[in-house]
Amino acid sequence: MSELQFTRQEYIKAARVIHSRTQHQPRIGIILGSGLDSLADQVMHADRISYRDVPHFPASTVHGHSGELVIGKLSGADVLMMRGRAHYYEGYAMAETTLPIRVMRELGITTLIVTNAAGGVNEKFRVGDLMLITDHINLVGMTGLNPLRGPNDETLGPRFPDMTAAYDPALSDVARACARDLKIELREGVYVMLAGPSFESPADVRFIRLIGADAVGMSTVPEVIVARHGAMRVLGLSLISNSLAPSHAQVTHEEVLEAGKTAAPKMAQLIKAVVGKI
Repeated sequence: MSELQFTRQEYIKAARVIHSRTQHQPRIGIILGSGLDSLADQVMHADRISYRDVPHFPASTVHGHSGELVIGKLSGADVLMMRGRAHYYEGYAMAETTLPIRVMRELGITTLIVTNAAGGVNEKFRVGDLMLITDHINLVGMTGLNPLRGPNDETLGPRFPDMTAAYDPALSDVARACARDLKIELREGVYVMLAGPSFESPADVRFIRLIGADAVGMSTVPEVIVARHGAMRVLGLSLISNSLAPSHAQVTHEEVLEAGKTAAPKMAQLIKAVVGKI
């Protein structure tokens, strides 16, 4: 079965619409996950663009994802910030969920900071912890749902992009240094993506813990793959929004959002510090 695909001309068209609505020239893109979009309120001299005003841009249907681009100054740098994302489980094709990354690249953005709310698989993690993503497990991609499936446009990137260092080591070092300066405990670990929208069963959790995951979520990995396909540098940060330890109670989306509100100031501090250094 063929899947939805976009052409580079369609990415360019969307980028031109955004470019026409702002005087800023961002080189850093930031995706804000569930419960974390309050950071966008700290962007100075901001231009705001609804996703609905950008050709082909997917609109999120999930509570906690505002669906707005915020372009302006953060820590002295021009940034483009996404308040929320679209997910595969909402019914979007992989090409749609990753279209914003392609559009960022057409705008000249070379660094992507991607954040998410994730379940803590590592039993040492606690709700409200921040985790530096050091690697990922693409379970969804292993079953065939890779965002690069289909014909490859060599002007966008190579047919077989390397994922050995998907999360840029130098950017990770910057995040570690900033966390130390801010006295923020920064966990580190491997993020695994499941398709969702159902939360993980106890057997799911035992399995993903066994294969080496520290946190689990329903996003991020396709965005990172497409960013690396386009030679963008990537920094990944997870907020541990709920614990998946055996003793923990059932998980709800409300719990995820509440954890985001509580830990958002800490995440905002860290991202601002990182942006100021890069």
